[in-house]
Amino acid sequence: MAVPVHYYIIVSALLFAVGVLGVLTRRNAIVIFMSIELMLNAGNLSFVAFSKALEGLDGQLFVFFVMVVAAAEVTVGLAIIVTLYRNWKTIFVDEVRLLKG
Repeated sequence: MAVPVHYYIIVSALLFAVGVLGVLTRRNAIVIFMSIELMLNAGNLSFVAFSKALEGLDGQLFVFFVMVVAAAEVTVGLAIIVTLYRNWKTIFVDEVRLLKG
């Protein structure tokens, strides 16, 4: 008994909405990065669901590349956050924005 594709799409849309809500409402840079990763994984879930429904491997291949780019993004993002914390002892986005000039 297979799960219908629209169930996956509903879960993907809910995950994406939670990620958008996290990006728009949180001030902590680490939580914002986690919300961005949640949105990327929601997109990946929809790619895999459509790939399975259309009986192709294109969506799964695209998910692989998205995961590679997301891993690189996390590496660079966490390095920036560590540098900000070392220099200014804060990771709150509002306070970092005030340090521009």
